[in-house]
Amino acid sequence: MHTSARIVSPLAGLCALFVVSALQAAPVLPDFSAAVFLPGEAIDHPYFPLIDTSTKVYLGQTEEDGEVVIKRSELTTLGPGPVILGVQVTTSRDRAFENGLLIEDTFDYFAQDTTGNVWYMGEDVTNYVYDDEGNLIDTNSSSSWRAGVNGALPGFIMPANLDVGFNYYQEFAGQDQALDQGTVFGILSELTIGLMTYHDVLRVIETTELDPDVREAKYYAPGIGLIFGEEGLDENLSNPSETYALVVAVPEPSALVLLAVSLAGIATRRARVVRVASKILGSRETAASGGAGARLPFTRSRGCSPGSPSRRM
Repeated sequence: MHTSARIVSPLAGLCALFVVSALQAAPVLPDFSAAVFLPGEAIDHPYFPLIDTSTKVYLGQTEEDGEVVIKRSELTTLGPGPVILGVQVTTSRDRAFENGLLIEDTFDYFAQDTTGNVWYMGEDVTNYVYDDEGNLIDTNSSSSWRAGVNGALPGFIMPANLDVGFNYYQEFAGQDQALDQGTVFGILSELTIGLMTYHDVLRVIETTELDPDVREAKYYAPGIGLIFGEEGLDENLSNPSETYALVVAVPEPSALVLLAVSLAGIATRRARVVRVASKILGSRETAASGGAGARLPFTRSRGCSPGSPSRRM
């Protein structure tokens, strides 16, 4: 799968050095007690919208013990979920497959406050274990956690403040082995994945203090959400060992619709995405390169942001 990114800032290299240094700094633990939530508030953050109930399908592959492993993930917004710490959450289901076998089924819980921060409130995980012949032999709930249980606290899955270098906890549940962190890396002017080109793409670096060698990059497009990921990054946040990408977003049942997707269908989807992004983000502007970019509603750091100069997510 062909992927390319074009950054229109002469300070991009300096930004990379700045963010790598920021990864070494102590992450911010968001103050949940200061957050205000409104009943029934929709999660409409431009880079993390949970409104469309279509299933988003991501594909990737890696090599394990000399054999190619095809990976597939299906993300679906299910709607209202349980009340956690007094807040009605939105539930998102994430099912992960390897070579067709379901290996993880997760229900993630999110909530958006009045400032625009999207909080990660917990996850219920079922992991499936198979023998060498592909027979299911066990299940477990490793990595499950909920805010308010075992001392766990919520974090930001997507903050309103997207200043480059902002380092924050996404989850704070040490007793449940969940201490992921996110760092805002910047905004790419343009990212092309296969036939699709996205503009003003947010790049977030994810790490965990449980394993300092684990580094992952996630890319988010306005009005869509997660579109691309890189895992197994080196110390310079490059040379990923594995990548995955959004293939298409389809209504259930996903398997039937995927068979019918054509180039024309992809083009139609792209046109619809542009309209949705325009509606969410407001007016659009023409990028210096001649491509269309969206005006972003939050303040972005000047200079260090590889994308447009001053407005951010």
